[in-house]
Amino acid sequence: MNALPYRNPARLARLQADLARRILIIDGAMGTMVQRHELTEADFRGQRFAQGFDSQTSGSGDGREHDLKGNNDLLTLTRPDVISGIHAAYLDAGADLVETNTFNSTSISQADYGLQHLARELNREGAKLARACCDAAEAMDPHKPRYVIGVIGPTSRTASISPNVNDPGFRNVDFDTLVAAYREAADGLIEGGADVLMVETVFDTLNAKAALFAIDDAFAAAGTRLPVMVSGTITDKSGRTLSGQTADAFWYSVRHARPLAIGLNCALGAKDLRAYLDMLAAVADAHVSCHPNAGLPNAFGGYDETPADMARVLREFAQAGLLNLVGGCCGTTPEHIRAIAEAVADVPPRALPTLDAQERAA
Repeated sequence: MNALPYRNPARLARLQADLARRILIIDGAMGTMVQRHELTEADFRGQRFAQGFDSQTSGSGDGREHDLKGNNDLLTLTRPDVISGIHAAYLDAGADLVETNTFNSTSISQADYGLQHLARELNREGAKLARACCDAAEAMDPHKPRYVIGVIGPTSRTASISPNVNDPGFRNVDFDTLVAAYREAADGLIEGGADVLMVETVFDTLNAKAALFAIDDAFAAAGTRLPVMVSGTITDKSGRTLSGQTADAFWYSVRHARPLAIGLNCALGAKDLRAYLDMLAAVADAHVSCHPNAGLPNAFGGYDETPADMARVLREFAQAGLLNLVGGCCGTTPEHIRAIAEAVADVPPRALPTLDAQERAA
């Protein structure tokens, strides 16, 4: 699939030039910002779902038995003003790349709300919304291009681990089902105008492989391709993903996809990610990204790491030559992103390692 032409080679060249020149800034958390709006069930339903079904698809949908509050991805359709405002706030704070509001926009995850039929639409409209916000910001400052990252989340299921401790061989999803769900998401993101696709918060590498397989299928169908980023999550201080891989093993498992960037996000705060980012930066012949949480959750489910705290730690990462892209995950806000952007502004990006022929062929 690498032989396919890129959809917008001039824009890709500009992104690559930016990456060579400075550390690029990814935006922060979507859920944290949605919570600030204190939205009600009526906000999540909007007019389209006010009667307990999807009025635009012949009565299909969730029915009254499902609450929709908490389905943040649905706000792309029912409260696009909220999502646009969040994108705009991060762009104003200095973000170069904005993530689409599509973390749970797969048919597998949306099935929890009875809204699996919306998966492609949610991805398409999520990318369109982010695209419009980036285009508006870029129009005000043409010298600073803004890019849309089409987010593909991990789904609510895992292909490698049984959810039943009494039946370790049981799986509640299979590879082909994951591929079909990821393909639908990728198609929507491509249609909506994403610049990059990112498979993120990877806790199970088999899920990620299904996503990468589906993305290649989507590119083949479109006759063109986009750059791809992959970001895993180290679930605790064991230094491993949920499916048991170390950071370097994770890289070698997905390296075949030739991603534009490989990185780590979520689960831990910046301080606790340092050792694993060191490991990743030492072996990856791709750009390295990091968008950590604002520390670990406190007793109330909140995050205590301040913008100044995060900025100081991530500047140290940058000065150690570990970063090409940096942003925030759970608990981060535009204030965090502004502080991080300012902290790394004068630090050069990580230089990509030069591999010998044997390593390149591996």
